Amino acid sequence: MDVSPVIWGVTIVAILGLLAFDFFFHVRKAHVPTLREAAFWSALYVGIAIVFGFLMLAFGGGTVGSEYFAGYITEKALSVDNLFVFLIIMSSFRVPREDQQKVLLFGIVFALIARTGFILLGAALINQFAWIFYLFGLILLLTAGNLLKKDDEEDEEANNFIIRLARKVFHTTDFYDGDKLFTIENGKKVMTPMLLVMVAIGGTDILFALDSIPAIFGLTQNTYIVFTATAFSLLGLRQLYFLIDGLLDRLIYLSYGLAAILAFIGVKLILHALHENNLPFINGGEHVKVVEVGIGLSLTVIVGVLAITVIASLVSPAGKAQNAIANARRHAAAYLDSEYTHDPAERERIYRALEAEREQIRQLGPKYQEKARQERPLMELLDQVKASHDSAIDRGDAPPRS
Repeated sequence: MDVSPVIWGVTIVAILGLLAFDFFFHVRKAHVPTLREAAFWSALYVGIAIVFGFLMLAFGGGTVGSEYFAGYITEKALSVDNLFVFLIIMSSFRVPREDQQKVLLFGIVFALIARTGFILLGAALINQFAWIFYLFGLILLLTAGNLLKKDDEEDEEANNFIIRLARKVFHTTDFYDGDKLFTIENGKKVMTPMLLVMVAIGGTDILFALDSIPAIFGLTQNTYIVFTATAFSLLGLRQLYFLIDGLLDRLIYLSYGLAAILAFIGVKLILHALHENNLPFINGGEHVKVVEVGIGLSLTVIVGVLAITVIASLVSPAGKAQNAIANARRHAAAYLDSEYTHDPAERERIYRALEAEREQIRQLGPKYQEKARQERPLMELLDQVKASHDSAIDRGDAPPRS
């Protein structure tokens, strides 16, 4: 499919326009999005991506449309997995809830810039070197293996080298000044932790691009499809974060599903590399007769694997238990953190969510109740929250429970 410079220009302007609209009408004024707001805008951005996909089907044909949807769904799933890391980073740096939107939008913009650079580099390499498909395939197989052996404790501490490096290089204040990157302390202009968060988010975005770009090039080599599928998967990610924030820990099998998808695409890439082979030490530099995986089968596998892993996660008792315990821990810590939010309504929302999670823990089976009771720091946090909230009611700082 040949795309004219005019179409490229219109597409880029439209994407930049959506990002600008998001900033000026939603992110510029710090606030915590309501569930209704997050749901509406998430649905709208997904709708825009789907409409664009149907336009690709109408003007490009079935193969082009299928490649776009396969790429979009894969990149969207990888983006949801990335939200886990964003959540860990913002929890680690205690980013105020009202300012998390701006951090996320920065992450989306930086991710789009980083991935565009990798897309252009990948396209250039593919045009010059057919053997690059071997490398892309190997990267995806290694990534799939890493997803299967992910260390949850290390993730929870946000203990990756990007954050450790950022902490060493940048010296910041111990407090936030709204969403400002710099503030005045003792008469001197100094950096706030917000800049450190931006560095951490930007660094992880680059690492994400190393996985996601080879994945989508395994589904299509059309640069326009790769770019648009990647861009539309990132748009609306901010709203999605607030929409599924409380469900992230429940998707306990998502990493397994993503590992299966990346491994499948990795094998597909290696088969394609063998089919296009020109390396002299493989089959004498001649093409290897192998079965190539069509885009129809690829789309079916991607949708099927994601559907199975998401449904299995949502109905799993272990997923419900992990979700309730992890959310209770986060909400308890947030409620007790005086700098997490200055909005009384948001504090009350956190408390109501925490009460619901405590009830979920009570309703779990004996196995999971015992697991929750064994987490003594969590139990202590819950007791502290109850005491703090009861004290606030006595002072008239919080509405009484109904």
